[in-house]
Amino acid sequence: MSDHIHIGIVVGEASGDILGAALMQELRRHFPTAEFSGIGGPRMLAQGFHSYFPQDRLAVMGLVEPLKRLPELLRIRKFLREHFIANPPAVFIGVDSPDFTIPLEASLKEKGIKTVHYVSPSVWAWRQKRIIKIARAVDLMLTLLPFEAKFYQEHHVPVEFVGHHLADEIPLHVDKIAARKLLGLPEEGRIVALLPGSRASEVERMGEVFMRTAVYCLEQDPSLQFIIPAASPDRYRQLHIELNEFVDFPIELINGHSHEAMAAADVVLLASGTVTLEALLLKKPMVVAYKMAPLTFKILSWLVKTPWVSLPNLLAQKMLVPELLQNNATPETLSTAVMNYFENPEEAQTLSQTFAQMHIELKRDASARAADAVARLIKQQ
Repeated sequence: MSDHIHIGIVVGEASGDILGAALMQELRRHFPTAEFSGIGGPRMLAQGFHSYFPQDRLAVMGLVEPLKRLPELLRIRKFLREHFIANPPAVFIGVDSPDFTIPLEASLKEKGIKTVHYVSPSVWAWRQKRIIKIARAVDLMLTLLPFEAKFYQEHHVPVEFVGHHLADEIPLHVDKIAARKLLGLPEEGRIVALLPGSRASEVERMGEVFMRTAVYCLEQDPSLQFIIPAASPDRYRQLHIELNEFVDFPIELINGHSHEAMAAADVVLLASGTVTLEALLLKKPMVVAYKMAPLTFKILSWLVKTPWVSLPNLLAQKMLVPELLQNNATPETLSTAVMNYFENPEEAQTLSQTFAQMHIELKRDASARAADAVARLIKQQ
């Protein structure tokens, strides 16, 4: 097969743009003159990607916003479907954004176009019947996590576990002292990083709870120091206002630098999400907490099929780190869980060693593996 081929890719958000750009780079090892088009972000555009619409037109969050934008999203999808059917690519790759990309993949596959989905939706956790739709839509699923691949194998969907790009980026050895120097923190002493979330609603629910947790911890060990890396300038302003009540306590707010803040810390208290994987890769003992609207929590408790929510526990398939959710996420319970790591240093040490092993399992040169799997599919007759 000639290496002068056309590859269709659609990404819907910034994280997809990172994956898409790295994948394009690796696919060019196989097909040096390949052309790429669809919807991509700035990183992909910098590599010569042709985007028919701005990527941020697909980046919608929540329940109401997508409904308001539905007519536009349907128009975009219809254009892409008609365009790719009229100009069939060697393969079409949907990166994440499953509600938009999987129906598109299904209609292209029906027309004989090879399809790949990169980054599994949480189908193993809830709405498991989606697996039927996914099986009809994709020729190949690329997963970032091993337990996801196992789920697809059990349902006879062609799958490849490629590893996680964050495991490739974050070094196996974490230099705590260097991170502290970078942030202007003392080299000695116990530091706890507080990460209450990247969204306004998360900080609203978790920010004050985490700060009150710090106060409880300080009652047990007045030498502790706390740092809060704000996820964005907006979150910085929001947290700054919440911190006004806590001016007498050693809680320092910093703008950005979440990786460095976690690397500098001895223990991390964080809101559930991808950040739990980052803390794992930084080998940090952690306490995971989350609160959401009571009705949403009730619905999700009913829908979610897994006993855990945090990635360390999902990867281990057992309770490695404490998860304190909803009414269980109180300053009292959270401070007890945080202080437990300081009171039982051998437990914290064992956990860090377990995380190091898990890091090795996830560190697989994800983009190269993904590109190899896509190239094999393209070359299949």
